[in-house]
Amino acid sequence: MRRSSPLRLAAAAIVVAGGLSPAQPASATQAAVPDSRQAAFTEAAKAYGVPESVLLGVSYLESRWDANAGKPSSSAGYGPMHLTDAAELSGGNHHAEGTEDARGDDGRPLPAPQAAPAPAEVPASLRTLEKAAQLTGVSREELRGDPAANIRGGAALLADYQKALGAPLSDDPGQWYGAVARYSGAEEAEAAKFFADEVYATIESGAERVTDDGQKVELRAAPGLRKMDGWLDRLGLRRPVRGEAECPPTVSCEWIPAPYQALPGDDYGNHDTSNRPVNQQIEYIVIHDMEGYFAPSVRLVQDPARPASWHYSVRSVDGHIAQHVKTKDVAWQAGNWYVNAKSIGIEHEGFLGEGAFWYTEAMYRSSARLVRYLAQRYQVPLDRAHIIGHDNVPGTIASTVRGMHEDPGPFWDWAHYFQLLGRPLHGTGGPRTESVMILPDYEKNQPYYYGCDRKNPEADCAPHGSASVWLRTEPREDAPLVKDIGKHPTGDSLYSVYDHSARAATGQRYAVADRQGDWTAIWYLGQKAWFHNPASQPTAVPSKGLVVTPKPGLASVPVYGRAYPEAEAYPAGVPYQTISPLQYTLAAGQRYTVGLTAVGEYYRAVTFDPANHQVIRGKQKYYQIQFGHRVMFVKAEDVVVSAT
Repeated sequence: MRRSSPLRLAAAAIVVAGGLSPAQPASATQAAVPDSRQAAFTEAAKAYGVPESVLLGVSYLESRWDANAGKPSSSAGYGPMHLTDAAELSGGNHHAEGTEDARGDDGRPLPAPQAAPAPAEVPASLRTLEKAAQLTGVSREELRGDPAANIRGGAALLADYQKALGAPLSDDPGQWYGAVARYSGAEEAEAAKFFADEVYATIESGAERVTDDGQKVELRAAPGLRKMDGWLDRLGLRRPVRGEAECPPTVSCEWIPAPYQALPGDDYGNHDTSNRPVNQQIEYIVIHDMEGYFAPSVRLVQDPARPASWHYSVRSVDGHIAQHVKTKDVAWQAGNWYVNAKSIGIEHEGFLGEGAFWYTEAMYRSSARLVRYLAQRYQVPLDRAHIIGHDNVPGTIASTVRGMHEDPGPFWDWAHYFQLLGRPLHGTGGPRTESVMILPDYEKNQPYYYGCDRKNPEADCAPHGSASVWLRTEPREDAPLVKDIGKHPTGDSLYSVYDHSARAATGQRYAVADRQGDWTAIWYLGQKAWFHNPASQPTAVPSKGLVVTPKPGLASVPVYGRAYPEAEAYPAGVPYQTISPLQYTLAAGQRYTVGLTAVGEYYRAVTFDPANHQVIRGKQKYYQIQFGHRVMFVKAEDVVVSAT
C-alpha cells in the first residue's frame, strides 16, 4: 500500500573512517584513521604518490567532495571519487516514471512508448570501483560506503593510470593531465579533455566548501599551472564528429541524429521539422533525466518508430553531450505539444530517485554551459519560469494531468545549477514582500521521501539534500499534505519521491497567502499551502514581481495547460484545437505569480511533409502562472495584474 504519511526519521550522523594501506591490504584495523575529509585526501595522496591538488580537483569535479551517504549517483558512481560499480550500470528504462504521450498533441495522438532497448555492454572505463578494489585490497562495499576508503581507491586509480601512460609519479600536478583525462571514463578525446580542463581550472582557481556531511575541505589556488596535455594523445580515444551539432565550443559534443522518417500506415517519426525561431519563438528549455543510462537512451532516440525524442543527451561521468534533433525542429519530449513547439529538451543521464540520488559536477557544468549558450542564442531568460523541469510542464487537458512526468525530481540541485548558469537565485524586496521564491539550503534541507529503492518501493529513502519543500494544510509539522485533485482525484498526496503534488521547488515563485511564526503560506492549486520557513534557516526568500487575481465580480476563473488560439484564428480545413480548462480553478482572493505573457499559438504538424505544417496564431492573450508545482495559464481577460 502506498503511504500518505511518513515515519519520521532522524538524519544519521555520518562517520568518516579510514581505509587500508596499500602495503597492508589485509590489516584494515591497523590503518590510520583520518580525522576529516581533508585529512583523508592528504593521506591518500601521500600513500599513492598523487599530488593532493590533483586528487582534490578530480573529486571536486565528480562530487564536490560529498559522500552522499554512500548512495549512488545517476551513473552508479559512489563516494567523493565517484567510483562506478558495473553491477548497477545495467538499465535503460527511459521515461519509466509516467504514462504521458511525449508528443502531447490532440491533433495527432500517438501510441504508448515501446519497451526500452536492451542494455549496452558496460565499458571497462566505467567499472572503476571493481578496479579500485583490486588495487587497494578494500572490499567493494567499503569503497562504496566509507568516504576515506573511497578517496584512497580514487588515488590508487590515478596512480595506476599514470603508470600505464608511462608518465612519472611527479609532484608536479601538470604532469598528471593524461591520468586525469583517463579518470573521466570518456571514450571520446574531446570529452576527456573537457573533464581534465575543468579539473585543472578548479585547481588553478581553488575551491572551498563544507560537504554534505559537514566536512570542511579546501583546495588552495594554484594560478599559472602548466598542463602537460600531450599525454592525452596516448589514451587512444576516438575523435567524435561534431557535424551539425549546435553546442558551445567549450564542451564535448557530437551529432547523433534522431531520424525523421516516413513509416507504414501514413505514419512518421520521431520528431517534427520546423523553422524556429523564424516561425515560432523558443520560450523554454526543459530539463529532463533519462530514467536510464546514456548508451541505451541514445539508442532509443535513434529509432524512428519510437514516439519520443529530445534535442540533447548529457552523460553523467564526464559531461559529454550528444545532439539528436536540430534546435529549429520540434522534439517529442515534454508531453505537452504547446510546450514542445516552443522549447528545447535536454535529457540527463540518470534517475529521478530509483536507485540514484545525485548528479555529477561534470554533468551539471557541461549542461549549464549548453543552456547558457542556447539561452543567449534564442533570448530565453535564465529564470525558473523559462528554464523548467519536465515536472513543471502542465498536462494539456484534465485527462492528461495524472500521467505527466516528474523528472528531474527533488534531488536536482536547481540553486547550484543556476550558479553555474551565471544567474544565482536570490531574493528581492523586504521581509513583508507579498511573494516569495523557494530557496532552501540544498544540503541542510533533507525532507522525508520513500520510493527510492526499486526492489522495495515502500522503503524509506535515505536522508539526502533536496531542492523541494513539503506543503501542508496547516502551519504544523504533523498537518496533512495539501491535495492535488488532478493527480489524486479521490486520495491524498504522497510522500513518494515520484509525487510532487504537495511540493514547491527551488527557484519557483509564489504569492504569499499568510504567515504564522516560522511558517509561510502560499497560494497553491487553489488552496493555502503552508511550509516551514524559520528565520534561522529560511526555505524561501522575498521575491518581488507580478501577480494575477480574478477580476472583480468573478468568483473564480479557469486554468489551462496550454495557450492555444481562439477558434476564429484557425483557417478553413484546420481543425480547431479546443481551449479546454484543467480541473483546477483560481478563486477570488487568491493570487499567483506571473512567469511570462503569451499569445495563443498552435503548430499544426500532423503529416510527414513539412510543406503541410503551419503555425496558427491568434489574438487570445494568456499569462503563465506558477499555479502548483507545474506552471499553467490563465486568460488575460479573466484576471487583474498587479505588483508585489
